[in-house]
Amino acid sequence: MIAGFAVFIAVSFLSDFLPGKNIGNIFYKYCLEIIVILPCVFILIGLFEVWIKRETVEKHLGKNSGFAGYMWAILLGGTTFGPMLIALPIARSLSAKGARLPVVFTYLGAAAACRIPMTIFEATNLGIAFTIIRYAVSIPLIILSSAILGRYLENKNYTIREVGQK
Repeated sequence: MIAGFAVFIAVSFLSDFLPGKNIGNIFYKYCLEIIVILPCVFILIGLFEVWIKRETVEKHLGKNSGFAGYMWAILLGGTTFGPMLIALPIARSLSAKGARLPVVFTYLGAAAACRIPMTIFEATNLGIAFTIIRYAVSIPLIILSSAILGRYLENKNYTIREVGQK
């Protein structure tokens, strides 16, 4: 599939096929953005692994965190910058440090839907009323779906695997 994509982009540039050239240019810009962001992400995740104690994560996001764990996950997810590519390793790290699966799912949902830069852009262009309504609908649905899916998977003894684990 990757070879097919590369051939399509190459043929598009050779034949001056505009949609293919646009796809290639967007892909190139996205790759450059990722190459710039990834080293910073790896450093931040490494610092998170070292600086944040397991006990802290367990206290605020673990088994006894209750509803506050969901709120902490939303706050943490809202401060995630960049693409979802950044949120996935953080979610794995949270899970490894003792966060409950429903809370990890809430973090991922919030990282996708409640990021501060996206909220500012949305409020500026679509209005504050729209943003408030979207949050009033999104946050409860994120929590509800995370709780249902997380509890279902916990009942099936599902855990997020470590890298390289089978």
